[in-house]
Amino acid sequence: MACCKDEAHDHDDPERGREFSLYTKIDFQSLTCLNESREGAGALVFKPWDMRKDQTMFVESDADEELLFNFSFSGSVKLKGIIVIGGGGDSDPSHLKVFKNSVPLTFDDVQRHGEQEFDLQHDKDGLMEYQTRVARFNNCESLSLYFDKNFGADETKICYIGLRGDFSEVQKRGAVICTYESVAQLKDHKTGAKDYSTHGIS
Repeated sequence: MACCKDEAHDHDDPERGREFSLYTKIDFQSLTCLNESREGAGALVFKPWDMRKDQTMFVESDADEELLFNFSFSGSVKLKGIIVIGGGGDSDPSHLKVFKNSVPLTFDDVQRHGEQEFDLQHDKDGLMEYQTRVARFNNCESLSLYFDKNFGADETKICYIGLRGDFSEVQKRGAVICTYESVAQLKDHKTGAKDYSTHGIS
């Protein structure tokens, strides 16, 4: 499970916002968040990049630290990266399981292995991008995001979930592909060089 922290990148650049625009392709009528303390709050964390640090829009878990998001896209997605910003401190989520094309999942369903799992870090500014194994997330029509742990608080708080990747909308005359990424990622191309910008997290 890889993440990338790029200190040299201008994370307030408008282009960064375009990279993380996949939230606009979520079918929000399909979105549910199990164990949210306030109904409908789960949808608030999928928002524009320049609002990622707005802590007035958040979701918090209710009975324990678990949160489970289920949602569909309005087309087909190739998911490449995820960013998660918590509420700060021990309530930040510390682990994420990602499931593809399995909605709706319940808490019983997510005890199995997902397509990919991530150990999360504290990240108040959205500097840490968790890069997916792209081959596993081709033709992704729905996602389930299961946050099962935090750093020791009774409840989990999330302020932002960012999604980066490609979106394909099937139309009558063919498919229109939109790429929400400004620069090609080395991990998407076979080269003889090692990429020292990522490190594994297990």
